Amino acid sequence: MTTAPSGTASTADGVGPLLRAWREQRRVSQLELALRADSSARHISFIETGRSRPSEEMVLRLAEHLDVPVRERNALLLAAGYAPRFPQTPLDDPALDTLRDGIERLIGGFEPYPALVVDAMYDVVAANRGVTMLFDGVPEELLEPPLNAVRLTLHPQGLAPRILNLREWRGHLLEQMRRQIALRRSEPLRALYEEVAAFPVPDTDERYTAEPDVPVAYFALPMLIEHEGRTLSFVSSISTFNTPMDVTVAELAVETLLPADPATAKYLQSWLS
Repeated sequence: MTTAPSGTASTADGVGPLLRAWREQRRVSQLELALRADSSARHISFIETGRSRPSEEMVLRLAEHLDVPVRERNALLLAAGYAPRFPQTPLDDPALDTLRDGIERLIGGFEPYPALVVDAMYDVVAANRGVTMLFDGVPEELLEPPLNAVRLTLHPQGLAPRILNLREWRGHLLEQMRRQIALRRSEPLRALYEEVAAFPVPDTDERYTAEPDVPVAYFALPMLIEHEGRTLSFVSSISTFNTPMDVTVAELAVETLLPADPATAKYLQSWLS
């Protein structure tokens, strides 16, 4: 269940309190929001207090300027007395055949570099051969669908024992999840965060203390992971769909693990050749 920002009224209480909560969460004043939305601070105040009912166009305009997730824009419309604007189409629906085909071609085109697509709960909806290569040795029960990328990465029987800089990478993933929770206020996502944050972390990892054979000036935090006796180094790149018109599509993210050093790139090329 995805909810509005904490401390807000329910949808039944009207759109005003919901919009005020999103504005306060974004730390935007009524005047600033009014300027962005080509309105007036007085009108914004009247909407938030329930003295004025915003038009459907105004609800969507304010939601756009407050960077409200697509799923929550539907909730705002319902609270204002309008029908939801954005459908939530199951990913296996024939209407999304073109999207699924495009996703498969996209992540396949990244090979031999690992690439995968996850939904709002970090469940994997598609992955290429570069990703499945990293799953070698992971227990089957962790690979059963729905396969969760964060759980698999941080689980003590998953990839965690092979990630040499686990503390750093774990901190990166947990901070990313905290940002998503603040954006979406998703209780299932918070439950997942609490689950994976409780996984044990080694006190020290002597494997990560040695200097690399060739100094590498990393341009982003790498994930250093062992694979068949080699240390592979990746940096993560995440992209989403621009101006999505469907809740399902809006919550998809494409993550690519790019080689962070020449040795990793060479190894991947030889492994999948």
